Amino acid sequence: MTGTAPQYPDPRDENLPRRRSRLRRAAVGGALLPLCLAGWLGWHAVAGGPAAEPAGGAPGADAVAGPAPDDLLTAWPTALPTALPSGSPQPAAAAAPAPAAPTDHALAGRTVLLDPGHNTANGKHTTEINRQVDIGNSRKECDTTGTATNAGYTEAEYTLDVSRRARALLEARGATVVFTQDGDKPWGPCIDERARAGNTAHADAAVSVHGDGGPASGSGFHVIMPAKVTAGRADTSGIVASSHRLGLLLRDSFKAATGEPYADYIASQGLDTRSDLGGLNLSAVPKVFIECGNMRNAGDAKRMTDPQWRQQAAQGIADALTAYLTTPG
Repeated sequence: MTGTAPQYPDPRDENLPRRRSRLRRAAVGGALLPLCLAGWLGWHAVAGGPAAEPAGGAPGADAVAGPAPDDLLTAWPTALPTALPSGSPQPAAAAAPAPAAPTDHALAGRTVLLDPGHNTANGKHTTEINRQVDIGNSRKECDTTGTATNAGYTEAEYTLDVSRRARALLEARGATVVFTQDGDKPWGPCIDERARAGNTAHADAAVSVHGDGGPASGSGFHVIMPAKVTAGRADTSGIVASSHRLGLLLRDSFKAATGEPYADYIASQGLDTRSDLGGLNLSAVPKVFIECGNMRNAGDAKRMTDPQWRQQAAQGIADALTAYLTTPG
């Protein structure tokens, strides 16, 4: 920090002993000093002293000069009074502790579905997860193992951790949060079951949390929204518009919370629309997927394995859902 250094009196100053004696005399009369201080403050108010300084700390135009600093040295006690005059800076020790983060219960009465992608045990149940299920316009595997970083941190571990963090934030705001799986299933569930969980819960909104397994040279996140699909069991015509609004909010909130750039290897401006995902095709409630980053990319992998960054990812998801559910469509 730059600035003018404070000036202190030279110990050899011939005036120093005189000031010390004046201070000793003030100490002897310490019992009268509170009354003197009160009288001085009263005189200052009557004389028209400034009640407050204008912005910037400069004295007001009507300020009246008070006693010189040297006179104040003898008139004021060496210890500050219990209550400083209005407008005076308070000692640091007197500052109140920072308030806890508010929980405004803005989402009371709302239900959110969080869908942590994949399952850490899927690799042990290949027969079950390879079973084909109907997604309306085609058939696809029940589920997959998901991807992982080069160091072995799995997508399933990531998605469950971030979803749990987001749940805590949403519940603090009053929401009821439903999970498709909470580490309590031996495998899966299948993609059609994941969609059905949101429908059964009559969720107001749903987000499926994922990490991508793209080319190692690519990085960034993207949000996937449902295309209009009306085929067989699938009919997304009633949720396309609302899901698109949720997707835009999620994209913007996630970027603001994490600083992660939009994917540079897929999608456009962080947004993609697909008709081949059973979790979207079979959803009757507004729903989107988020690929939070590319786990095959070294930079994204480093961020996604960092608990602090995962908390930011959860914050972005929770904030998007909150904005979606508390602002008009």
